[in-house]
Amino acid sequence: MATWLYRLGLGAYRRRRLVLAAWLAVLAGAVCALVVVGGRLDNEFTIPGSESQRAQDTMAEDFPAAAGTSAQIVFTAPEGRKVSDPQAAQGIQRTLAAAQDAPQVAAVIPPDRAGTVTPDGRTALAQVNYDVSRSALDDGTLDALEETTRAAEEAGLEVSVGGQAYGNGVLTPSVLELLGVVVALAVLAITFGSLLAAGMPLLTAFVGIGTGLAGLLAVSSGVTVSSTALSLALMLGLAVGIDYALFVLSRHRTQLAQGMDPRESAGRAVGTAGSAVVFAGTTVVIALVGLMVVRIPFLTVMGLSAAATVLIAVLVAVTLLPALFGLAGARLAPRPGSRAARRAEPASGDSEDAEESRTSVMGRRWARLVTRRPLLVVLAGVAALLTLAVPAADLRLALPDNGTAAHGTSQRETYDTVAEAFGPGFNGPLLVLAEADTPGQAGQRQTAAVAGRLQQLPGVVKVGQPQYAPESGRAVIQVVPKGGPQDESTQDLVDAIRDDAATIEGETGAAVSVTGTTAIGIDVSDRLSASLLPFAAVVVGLCLVLLLLVFRSLVVPVKATVGFLLSVAASFGAVVAVFQWGWLADVLDVARTGPVVSFLPIVLMAVLFGLAMDYEVFLVSGMREEWVRTGRAQDAVVEGAGHASRVVTAAALIMFFVFASFVATEDAIVKPIAFSLAFGVLVDAFVVRMTLVPAVLAMVGRGAWWLPRGLDRLLPDLDIEGARLHDGPHQEPVRPLTEIKAGSG
Repeated sequence: MATWLYRLGLGAYRRRRLVLAAWLAVLAGAVCALVVVGGRLDNEFTIPGSESQRAQDTMAEDFPAAAGTSAQIVFTAPEGRKVSDPQAAQGIQRTLAAAQDAPQVAAVIPPDRAGTVTPDGRTALAQVNYDVSRSALDDGTLDALEETTRAAEEAGLEVSVGGQAYGNGVLTPSVLELLGVVVALAVLAITFGSLLAAGMPLLTAFVGIGTGLAGLLAVSSGVTVSSTALSLALMLGLAVGIDYALFVLSRHRTQLAQGMDPRESAGRAVGTAGSAVVFAGTTVVIALVGLMVVRIPFLTVMGLSAAATVLIAVLVAVTLLPALFGLAGARLAPRPGSRAARRAEPASGDSEDAEESRTSVMGRRWARLVTRRPLLVVLAGVAALLTLAVPAADLRLALPDNGTAAHGTSQRETYDTVAEAFGPGFNGPLLVLAEADTPGQAGQRQTAAVAGRLQQLPGVVKVGQPQYAPESGRAVIQVVPKGGPQDESTQDLVDAIRDDAATIEGETGAAVSVTGTTAIGIDVSDRLSASLLPFAAVVVGLCLVLLLLVFRSLVVPVKATVGFLLSVAASFGAVVAVFQWGWLADVLDVARTGPVVSFLPIVLMAVLFGLAMDYEVFLVSGMREEWVRTGRAQDAVVEGAGHASRVVTAAALIMFFVFASFVATEDAIVKPIAFSLAFGVLVDAFVVRMTLVPAVLAMVGRGAWWLPRGLDRLLPDLDIEGARLHDGPHQEPVRPLTEIKAGSG
C-alpha cells in the first residue's frame, strides 16, 4: 500500500494543477447539484418491522389524521378569569376556526370535545391534526398555524403553539461552532510555526467538508437525511480533515528540513503518513458503516453520511494535499535554525548537545515519567477511568422530545404549560389500534370494550372516545399515560398493554397494538439498547484483528482494545453525570436533564473507535520502528512516544475543540453527542494513548512485540509504515512513520 500511495503522491505533485482543478470541479458539481435539486432534512424517526410502525401504517388507511403528526394550542386565561368567559371563549372559537382553514390541517379537536380544560377553568388545550408526517409539512405550515392565534391573544389570552409537529428543529452553525476552527488554526500555527503550513490543513478540510455536505444535502432530496446526520458529518469531516492533513504535512516538512527534494518528499509523505491516514480513515468508515446492522433507517443514513465525509477527507489528504505541496514548493520547509528545523534533526546524534536536545522534548519527558513506575501509572490511570465510568451504570436511553427543546421556544413553552396544567402524559399520548373481528355495530361494541379495559390499567390517566371505522372494524383509542414521553412509567405502560394484548383480545374479541410517536420512540430506544452489546462485540473484534495485522503483536491489540473500552466507559459516565444527573448542566446550558439520546452510545462507539485507532497507529508505530531498529524495548517506548507526542497532542486538541464548539448548540441531540466525542477524544488521547500505552508497553518489555511464528507467517504484511520504500531507485534515505512527529512544529 505504501508503494502505491507513494506513486499517487508523486503523481499528484507533478500534475498539481490538474488535481486542483479536478477537486474544484467536484466541489462545484456538488454545489450545483444542491442548487438544482435542493435539499430537505427530515428528523422523523421510523423503525420498520416494529409493532408500533406496523400499527401506524395500518392506522393510516382508515385514520390518516390520527396517523399523521399533530400540534397543540394552549390557551391560558389571566389570573381571576376563565377560558369559558364570553370574550375568551369567542377568541378561542375564532382561533380554532382559523386553524381549521390553515394549510394541511385535517382536523381540529376543541378543548370541550377533548375534555382538556383544567378544573380551575384557566387553561384549555386544543389539538390540531395533520394527515401527513412532520417531515411532509410544507414550509410555512406551522407559521400559518401560529398566525391563527391572534384572535385569542386579542381576547386577552396567553397562547402558545407546540406539539409533535415541531420537533427539535434543525441545527444551523453559529459563531460558537466556528470557534473550533479558530482554535484549530491557533493550534496548527503553534505546531508548525508557519501560517502557510497552518492554513493548508484548514483549506483542504474546507474543500472536503464543502464537497461532502453539498453532496449530502443534494442527496437528501431523494433520501431521508436528518439534521443530526448533517451535524455529525460536519463535526467529523472538520475534525478528521484537519488531523489527516496535519499528519501528512508534518511528515513532509520534516523531510524538507532534512534536505529532501520537495517532489520526492511529497511522494514519501503520502507513502508513509498517508498509509497510516488511509488505515485510520478506513477504521472510522468501517465502524460508521457498521451502524447499518442496527436496521434503523435514520441511523443507517447517519452512519453512511458520516462515513462518506471521512472517506472524502482521506482522499483529500492523499491527493489534493500533495498537489498543494507542489504549488508551495520549498516554501513549506522550516526556516533553518528555527525550533521546527531543530526538531526535524535526526535523533541519532551521539553528542551531548544532541542528547540534551532530545531529552528536552516534553513528549520524552512525559514518556520517561510514566515508564519510571509503570505499574503505579497503570493502576492509577485505570482507577481514574473506572471512577469516571461509575455513572454509566445508571444509563437510560430515550429519544428527545419537546421537553428538551431550548428554553424560550414555542414548543418548549407549550410542553411545560401542558405538563403543569394537565400532566406530563398529555405531551406524549399513546395511540392504541383496536381491530375488531367483526365490522359494523358489533365491532364498535368490541372497540368500546377495549377502551374500558384500557382504563383499568395502572398508569392510565385518561382514555379517549374510540374513533371507529365501521367498514374495517378498526378503531383508534387515545391513551394518556401518567408519565411523560421519556418516563419509565410510560414505557412500563406500553409493555403492560402489549403483554396484556392476548387477554384483551380474548375478553373483547379485538386485537390491540400500541403506536404513536411516543411508542415508536420507545421501540427505537429498545432496539438500540438491544443492539449495543452486539455492536460493541463487532467493534472490539475488529479492533483486535486490525491491530494484529498492523503491529504483528498479541499484546498491542489487547492493550489497545481494553484502552478503547475504558475510554468509552468513561465517556458514558460523563454523559450520564451531565445530561442525566445534571452535574454542570447549567454551565453547559442543558435545557432539561433526563434519559440520554438513545443512539448516542452506538454513535460514540463507532466514532471513538476510529479516532482511538488513529492515535494508536501513530503512537505505537513509532515505538515498533524503534524496537525493530535498536532491539531495546524500554528505549523504543520512550523514543517512539517522544516522536509522536507533538503531533498526537495537536491532533487531539484540534478534535477536542472542534467537537467542544458544537456543545454550545441548543440542539438536544447534537449537544450530548458533541460532548461525548469531545470528552472521549480528550480521555483517549491523553490518558489512554499518551499515558497508559507507554506504561503498559514498558511494563511488558520485549513481550510487547511477540507473535507466534505460525501466526506471523499467516498474516499479510500491510506495510503501514512504508518499509518497502527503502527498496527501489530512491536515493534519499526513507525514515519510518515515527519521524512524522519529529517534524511537527
